[in-house]
Amino acid sequence: MSQPQKNIYQLEKRISQRFKIPGATVSYKRTRWFLNKKKFEEEFCPLLDLSRGGLRFGCRRVGKKLYLQLSIPGERSPLFLLGRVRWSAKNDNENFPYQTGVQFNVYGEKKDQNYPGNLVKIISLEQKFIDVELDLSVPPDEYDIESS
Repeated sequence: MSQPQKNIYQLEKRISQRFKIPGATVSYKRTRWFLNKKKFEEEFCPLLDLSRGGLRFGCRRVGKKLYLQLSIPGERSPLFLLGRVRWSAKNDNENFPYQTGVQFNVYGEKKDQNYPGNLVKIISLEQKFIDVELDLSVPPDEYDIESS
């Protein structure tokens, strides 16, 4: 009788799959309570992957709470999202020495929430760029959508 193979990978905690969008970039600025600069601190950082709940991108430095602009090739307007840095690690890319994982704020109509239409747009991008079949039967509340 053979022994069960040990899973050497960490358990995936995400409920939605990550996918890549060739040529997509992220611009960001750190959110501040008292000073809200209009200019992004870094622009055109490479988007490494995206999911319904967050993204991973290459950058030169990191913050904690971020205001993100996600630019997708072929799309007329960028997506504007709020999120929180969940992790950061060294990257092999000389131009972008860090990669950062961001969890999006909940989707809703209240202050500091992401516009629910952004989730709809991310789902349509997922359907366009993902390689495998999607499970669209997951209820919306799994993605932290709050009603007003």
